[in-house]
Amino acid sequence: MADPSPQINEPNRRLDGIDRKILTVLQEDASLSVAEIGDRVGLSSTPCWKRIQRLEADGVILRRVALVDQNKIGLGITVFVSVESADHSEAWLKTFASAVSAMPEVMEFYRMAGDVDYMLRVVVADMQSYDVFYKKLIGAVPLKNVTSRFAMEKIKSVTALPVPAT
Repeated sequence: MADPSPQINEPNRRLDGIDRKILTVLQEDASLSVAEIGDRVGLSSTPCWKRIQRLEADGVILRRVALVDQNKIGLGITVFVSVESADHSEAWLKTFASAVSAMPEVMEFYRMAGDVDYMLRVVVADMQSYDVFYKKLIGAVPLKNVTSRFAMEKIKSVTALPVPAT
């Protein structure tokens, strides 16, 4: 089957239906061979491989990773940490973002709108580990308020984005 996608790298190019199918398949299992992905989306190996390469070059596919069960490697606590700052200067944000980004316990880090300035998702082994993290966080830069919310149970957690049809 011929690959109808353009050969020019156009970062803002719209994704077609086959691109969307490829993204859905890869999000389910990135370890599949190109031939298996092609079979699932209706392409032969070469055009499928070219599309995957283009999606990577365009930055649509950021990377392919293995998902690890945090509990099975001893990281049994998930904490959602909301941070309020009294300082909203660019210099403060740069220092704070650099310090938080360097902390391996922080899985996600967002600047928020609303009553909280920043939200972090943190994973640690136990309360003692969280205390060490907390002290490192509050020592990094001056903070107005830090609130920690401990997850009791993970009810839903997915990594696959719902790829829009259009």
